[in-house]
Amino acid sequence: MLPRLYEGQVCSIARALEVVGDRWTLLVIREALMKTRRFEDFRTRLGIAHNVLSDRLARLVEAGVLERELYQTRPDRYEYRLTPQGLDLWPVVMSLLMWGDKYRSPDGPPLLTRHHGCGGELTPSFTCDTCGASLGPMDVELLPGPGAA
Repeated sequence: MLPRLYEGQVCSIARALEVVGDRWTLLVIREALMKTRRFEDFRTRLGIAHNVLSDRLARLVEAGVLERELYQTRPDRYEYRLTPQGLDLWPVVMSLLMWGDKYRSPDGPPLLTRHHGCGGELTPSFTCDTCGASLGPMDVELLPGPGAA
């Protein structure tokens, strides 16, 4: 397995990759942005192994990207919610989504990004293509697109 640290790199990209750069991590964040909260829901939606998901969630909590919130006792069960730091990853995830739609989605986008206010589409400048409003994570809903399985 490759190391997660980029020691000796004085680079903000390398430091960011130490948090979000391994396999599955950005997909866990994508799911959290889509309001997935519970362990089993992450596991079901991602098709990820239990141990891998446990590791990614723990790392994201430790890094301050997610926070755990107890919702049940006996046994203790937690929900995972994005922190402000995690919400700040929204433009990164949306940029990757749009890049993937453009270059890696021959059947069309699997997800459509729609402005809650008017139904317009998210643009690469994070505005609505219909009304021109600046959009953030609370302004956009993700809906199944033509490329969805």
